[in-house]
Amino acid sequence: MKTKTPVTWAAALLGCHLALTSTIRAEDWPQWGGNDPGRNMMSRAKGIPDSFEPGKMKAGTEEVDLATTKNVKWVAKLGSQSYGNPTVAAGKVFVGTNNDSPRDPQHKGDRSVLMTFDEKTGNFLWQFVVPKLASGKVNDWESLGLLSSPTVEGDRLYLTTSRCEIVCLDVNGMANGNDGTFKDEAQYVAGPGKPKVTIGPKDADILWRYDMMDELGVFPHNASNCSVLLVDGKVFACTSNGQDWTHVNIPSPNSPSFIALDQATGAFVGEDDAKIGARIFHGQWTSPSLAVVNGQKQILFGGGDGFCYAFDPTPVKEGDGSFLKKIWWADCNPPDYRVKDGKPIKYPHASGPSEINATPVFWRGKVYVAIGQDPEHGEGIGNLVCLDPTQKGDITKTGIVWQYKGIHRSISTVAISDDGLLFVGDFSGFVHCLDAATGKLHWVHDMKSHIWGSPMLADGKVYVGSEDGTFAIFAASKDKKVISQVDMPAPVYSTPIIANGVLYVATTTHLYAIEQKK
Repeated sequence: MKTKTPVTWAAALLGCHLALTSTIRAEDWPQWGGNDPGRNMMSRAKGIPDSFEPGKMKAGTEEVDLATTKNVKWVAKLGSQSYGNPTVAAGKVFVGTNNDSPRDPQHKGDRSVLMTFDEKTGNFLWQFVVPKLASGKVNDWESLGLLSSPTVEGDRLYLTTSRCEIVCLDVNGMANGNDGTFKDEAQYVAGPGKPKVTIGPKDADILWRYDMMDELGVFPHNASNCSVLLVDGKVFACTSNGQDWTHVNIPSPNSPSFIALDQATGAFVGEDDAKIGARIFHGQWTSPSLAVVNGQKQILFGGGDGFCYAFDPTPVKEGDGSFLKKIWWADCNPPDYRVKDGKPIKYPHASGPSEINATPVFWRGKVYVAIGQDPEHGEGIGNLVCLDPTQKGDITKTGIVWQYKGIHRSISTVAISDDGLLFVGDFSGFVHCLDAATGKLHWVHDMKSHIWGSPMLADGKVYVGSEDGTFAIFAASKDKKVISQVDMPAPVYSTPIIANGVLYVATTTHLYAIEQKK
């Protein structure tokens, strides 16, 4: 299918995030996707190591002996489960984990935690402790920790909590005082109805908070993990609305799946008009991204119904509501994934349809996204699509430029190089390299273990971690070449990121800052 690529897309995309990049260093990684709100998992850094040694623990401790490492700058201890992808900005590293390695004896038991470290030294600076929801694992799965990758702009950090909230924090924590309109951090950290804790300089400073369960009536299924997007003074976020414990009933079918808040105050601005709620397969765990098409901004969103949507970022008043209007939408499930022999294939059957958990990526006028399911459902068929965002309405039949059905279920976001090589992982453990323009397959590599995170592309190399702790480094080329393979001491569920010449790899238990030794 021939499509016309807008000649203005690059300039427009650059202009829309100048406000973000003007307050941070050019090589920071201030959000999921770095400095690219289109969320392409690529860094332009050079000199990134093509091998490293994670080292050994000091006897009787969980502290890594740096003398036994190679190309490792520092290592910080996390909890026991860490799925959140690091963010690096303002001289700090932010990463989500759980509370199984408490930094403060006041906070005992299961909690979700955002830990903050000094970028140069790895020293612990402060933490944001989030108590678990009283409703239990149906809404807030035990020991998962904080799943969201924070978004930083200036001295503010925006985050989705495991309590289905959007919060804005001071990047300096309480060290510079209690700012913002929110003043009861002592009660928040303790949990509703619990005795207040003592707040100190190593605690988070909450500037504002928006509770999506209370305000919107949404029912998160097991977890809330959206990495929010900032555009035009608004915070765009997935609400995580989903099914209840029966895996059949949707308690809040009329609640929104996607919303916008005022960036300065946290006030509600608008909700999607797609009415996805009644069609949710299971849950919703995607993150939004930005496209600029023919000068028009589009907010991309992967729905819990298996459709990819584009919304206008400017809400429109209709009656008593304020809505983000659909621009286009496409079913990313091929028809034979939904129906066989005239009968619907029941979700979550291995040969049936999937939702979208990956983040849609906008790259050179096209949108790329894979379908997948909750990892608890195991392996199954998948699909990777390339979409034409210049069209309007339902583009399922007209806007799919190509699709690749050779991929299995995936929760992985794609990484695309300047020369058009696309890399993506699937939950079955395969890394795929395709031509981004045509969908032609170049190679597949079996990691022999589930892939939860996404590939990271930099310096002519592709970095991928897996569930068994294998961390592979490939050449970013049409011909498959494994440069090195590192055996990490714990599973890698997160996505590696690169900031200011340093590669960050989070295992379930430790965060490694990796830098080429001079």
